[in-house]
Amino acid sequence: MGREVSESCVDSLLTEMVSMYCNRLYANKPELAASRIDAIGYQVGHQLSERYTMERPRFTDHLDAIKFICKDFWSELFKKQIDNLKTNHRGTFVLQDNRFRWVSRMSLDPSENGDLSQENAEAAENKAAQEPNMHLHFSCGVIKGALHNLGIACAVSADPSHLPACSFVVRIKP
Repeated sequence: MGREVSESCVDSLLTEMVSMYCNRLYANKPELAASRIDAIGYQVGHQLSERYTMERPRFTDHLDAIKFICKDFWSELFKKQIDNLKTNHRGTFVLQDNRFRWVSRMSLDPSENGDLSQENAEAAENKAAQEPNMHLHFSCGVIKGALHNLGIACAVSADPSHLPACSFVVRIKP
């Protein structure tokens, strides 16, 4: 019997982690906050991949490992597979999740904070736009860590332009 953690607990933990790094520890250094959040995601992905592949033989090529991430790994994390996988057959893969759970419940409306002055409203709007990106740094780190554990060095980025849909671009390093 596998161990599971409540989805709401993971959501709360992720939200608090992003808030702590962005608002308290590195409030004036968003690049450093993003780097730290990515590094935590990397460790989580590495460890989860280790757990989920314990009973499996090593993957023979990049495509098999990416398919594992899209099907089995994603199913363990989100109870669904990736909605779409595309590749250029030259080391770039695009993983599309049409309703990415870790950002699907986020409010993207900065006006929810009540009456704000024009200056404060602009700051709140910038912060509201930045928050999903910071959450996605964790997700990119998870994917990168999982693939690194499978022997694939890569760079991972996210495209949050159509939230709650999200695309992750995986570029295999030579």
